[in-house]
Amino acid sequence: MIVKPLMPALLVLAMFSVPAMATPFCTDDRGGVSITFGVGGPRSSSEFDQNQLDLMQLRRMGVDATSVERWNGCLRAFVRNPGGGETMEYYDPNTFRQVF
Repeated sequence: MIVKPLMPALLVLAMFSVPAMATPFCTDDRGGVSITFGVGGPRSSSEFDQNQLDLMQLRRMGVDATSVERWNGCLRAFVRNPGGGETMEYYDPNTFRQVF
């Protein structure tokens, strides 16, 4: 059948014809040691504490974030829109500058 040999070529053509979504990447180069004791739930308390500190820092800088988490080396923040709803934004964890 003629269709089978064309499938790989069509797949490659489809991959390059669809624009790729840009994924931010940050380098969190702050070294350090983290020691956690106790029983944790889905997240460790040190991770929760770090997220809260990052949230407070972004708010101090005027970002109306509702939550923040470390993701792909960046801070992923959910930020309120003036007209309602939220937008996901990314920030560098060292400088707290927005990453586009």
